[in-house]
Amino acid sequence: MVQKTVTLPVKLADHAKDIPLPRYMTAGSSGMDLYAAVEDDRTVMPNEIVIIPSGLLVAVPPGYELQIRPRSGLAAKNGIGILNSPGTIDSDYRGEIKVILINLGRKPFLIKRLDRIAQMVLCPVSRAAIIEASELNITDRANGGFGHTGEH
Repeated sequence: MVQKTVTLPVKLADHAKDIPLPRYMTAGSSGMDLYAAVEDDRTVMPNEIVIIPSGLLVAVPPGYELQIRPRSGLAAKNGIGILNSPGTIDSDYRGEIKVILINLGRKPFLIKRLDRIAQMVLCPVSRAAIIEASELNITDRANGGFGHTGEH
């Protein structure tokens, strides 16, 4: 399958001129790493929520969004996640991308400048045309939810 290439204009904030531009680390990667653009080292205590700047501003093309997702290694080894995962960067947003991290681990976690803290994935977006309906079509599942397929 031939992948479509989409141009993504990126600007580094004045405080982040040393931050690497996002890039795919392998030929099969769907995400590009985001780096911490913290001025000073930041310790995140267990159960603490912090907002970490990436130093990155983007112009997402219309019809796309950037999803900000956790890095699996940080989650598995340290319990570091993204609170609003996936975060969404809309096509009309021009501010700095910031990552809402949470430490779900048992130990304090140190974030240093240039640490890889998250990944971003460019995704197509469809727009819904909402219509009010008096009835919905019937399915086998109906209104079953919240683990209903595991019930006996």
